[in-house]
Amino acid sequence: MADFILEIGLEEMPAHLVTSSEKQLVDRVSDFLDEHRLDYEEMKPFSTPRRLAVELTGLAAGSKAVEEEKRGPAVDRAKDENGDWSKAAQGFARGQKITPEALIEKDGYLWAKTEIAGVPAAEILAKLGTEVVEKMTFSTYMKWGNHSFSYIRPIRWLVALLGQNVVDFSVLDVQTGQTTRGHRFLSTENVTIPSATDYEQTLQDAFVMADAAKRKSTIQAQLEKIAQDQNWDLDLTTDQAQDLLEEVNNIVEWPTAFAGKFDQKYLDLPKEVLVTSMRDHQRFFFVTDDQGELLPHFLSVRNGNEENLANVVAGNEKVLVARLEDAVFFYQEDQQKSIDDYMDRVKKLVFHEKIGTVYEHMVRVRALAGQLGQALGLSYEELSDLNRATEIYKFDLMTGMVGEFDELQGVMGEHYAKLFGENDVVAHAILEHYLPTSATDEVADSKIGAVLAVADKLDSIVTFFAADLIPSGANDPYGLRRAATGVVRTLEAHDWHLDLLSVLANFKDQNKDVADTDLAQVITFLTDRVKKQAADAGVRSDIVSAGTANVVTGDLVYVADRTEALAKHAKDANFRDVMEALSRVSRLASKERIEAAVKPSLLENEQEKALYEASKDLNLVDLENQGAEALYQALAALQEPIAAYFENTLVNDKKTAVKNNRYAQLNALDKLITGLGDIEQIVIK
Repeated sequence: MADFILEIGLEEMPAHLVTSSEKQLVDRVSDFLDEHRLDYEEMKPFSTPRRLAVELTGLAAGSKAVEEEKRGPAVDRAKDENGDWSKAAQGFARGQKITPEALIEKDGYLWAKTEIAGVPAAEILAKLGTEVVEKMTFSTYMKWGNHSFSYIRPIRWLVALLGQNVVDFSVLDVQTGQTTRGHRFLSTENVTIPSATDYEQTLQDAFVMADAAKRKSTIQAQLEKIAQDQNWDLDLTTDQAQDLLEEVNNIVEWPTAFAGKFDQKYLDLPKEVLVTSMRDHQRFFFVTDDQGELLPHFLSVRNGNEENLANVVAGNEKVLVARLEDAVFFYQEDQQKSIDDYMDRVKKLVFHEKIGTVYEHMVRVRALAGQLGQALGLSYEELSDLNRATEIYKFDLMTGMVGEFDELQGVMGEHYAKLFGENDVVAHAILEHYLPTSATDEVADSKIGAVLAVADKLDSIVTFFAADLIPSGANDPYGLRRAATGVVRTLEAHDWHLDLLSVLANFKDQNKDVADTDLAQVITFLTDRVKKQAADAGVRSDIVSAGTANVVTGDLVYVADRTEALAKHAKDANFRDVMEALSRVSRLASKERIEAAVKPSLLENEQEKALYEASKDLNLVDLENQGAEALYQALAALQEPIAAYFENTLVNDKKTAVKNNRYAQLNALDKLITGLGDIEQIVIK
């Protein structure tokens, strides 16, 4: 058993890619070792802005020897009529480097059993350069020197130590060794690692905390201690705080936290402006009092020790104050104009060169939002607020504050709308129309904001489809998949069952700009987001396919509900019997489509009469209005009558009238079944 360390030394990586790159290295090394049958006890990852590394402990001396069996020709082809080995048998044996006599007969074939010998660990690890390091993939690449090879950042050194011995390989002109680099400012440039087990401590002595988890824990403890000492509240539990902590962790190698301050007068700015200035632009943590009010202080982390820390604090304060001064200027200047002034400028703002201006987008959204509002039964007052919101909801794009802090679009729209006299409902809708901004972000909570959010996103999808700017593969430059996910999540959150196909058809008829849009393609695009949500929730792929098929009206909420219902009942003891019964009905109904009322007088046996009585009062519209669960329960209750029906009834009766009546009965049932999707796609287990 031995220990091994692999370190890839780099120029500073982008902070947002460090963690994912560390995980990728772990996965690739793990797969590499499995492929080469080289055992180890534990793997520990390390990462800093300048390095990615893994340490293996309890590494085997070499790969495991294994026996391998390969199948050759059939036994009846092994020998010729003289009893001699055939050419096929001889050729197979020769290929396996054994004699024909060493072949084994099994299952009617000749088999060659060979032993693959173990390979020393050092010999295997020497392949890490080509099979792991060079195979890493990233979203950002750089080339350097005259090399055609590209990587996340230029590789400056490589460490590969098996115990105390260097494992020899190279990547480009960088050769492995046992020399790493300590902290850029606090240590000498080159540091020798005596052995693999000394890696972490050697770097610690050179002012580098290589263990990312320990480094993050250290940062958090330092920040919390300062806050506690000053009696400040510091909330590191939010998603934004955790993201910032992760980012800060990935830009330092030797963290030292510190506190800074700014003038009380800047607290007159909206809280969001201050938080954005500190958190998003300067990577500062904001603090509050016990009432949750912002304090004129901030916390940050330097990449270094406490030496000359006062100068660092002063420099950070100066940078923050400069940004806050800009914010004060824009905040005051923005209030010198009116919403109408900003809307005049919005009319000239390009939405997309193939589609038109933002104002034209808003005009379409106004019409679409009105249709959605009426379909959802909004009151006169709600429709009035919705209409006003659609008239102005993009005005803040032309304000100086949003120009400087683009993260605040919508946020400043709400704030300024209130200052300019708009009511709270309209103002809040301006903020909410951007929601959700991600797959996990909250959706618009208010009715007006939610309708506006759906209308805004739907118009973007429809108009971009009309302009043939449709996402393909992983390419989605205009965020249309994110918009579609937002539509689905918002409708689900409010349980809004909409005939989207009809709404969009009316919208298309009224807007020549989208006359060429294939609405079926749009509905499929939206339905794909329902599929992804279900798949992400762990629903079986066959059930996802079944539940999201047969989307007739574009009621995405119902599609999601029935997929969930099928997934829920897939665990029932009778699920297989129910699906087999319903599938049999659908398969037979598809053979002859007869749209006619069932005539009770033509029902000949007790089983078909019983099935008729059990199903005659079932109405698809009524059941769908009750929800997918109600439809499933109603159909599941028909399993036994259906089974008895098929056991005692010949559908293709010799009497034409009887046969047609039976097909009419099956088609009536099939209409109910299609309300669950396409259940024939479900794999019966």
